[in-house]
Amino acid sequence: MIPEIGARTWVVPGGHVPFPNHGPEPEFTGFDQLCVLNATDRDAELDLDIYYEDADPVGPYRILVGARRIRHVRVNDLIDPAAVRLDRPYGCVLRSPVPVVVQFLRQDTRLPGVVALTGTMAHPA
Repeated sequence: MIPEIGARTWVVPGGHVPFPNHGPEPEFTGFDQLCVLNATDRDAELDLDIYYEDADPVGPYRILVGARRIRHVRVNDLIDPAAVRLDRPYGCVLRSPVPVVVQFLRQDTRLPGVVALTGTMAHPA
């Protein structure tokens, strides 16, 4: 049995879904993505809240990550309870009933002919 790793609360303060995109979709669609690892023996039903600089928070968005599984979630695909705003700064807080590990990725294709991909660990709180 793998010991529980990760945290139950994760924070990404520097979100910003890049828009517009240049190039054919879906390969050249800009995105922010949360990559979640659940190494526990229990499913993780995550709650995600999105915070903006000029609007009230939106959420929770519900995300299921099965036991001993990973899940990659494009932030720009989140639409319930409301579509995440493109090309606007945001931060997010992810809460899980079991410890998980969260990585944040961004693909930026706003400049013609350029694909910029960056990744960082989210902050465990």
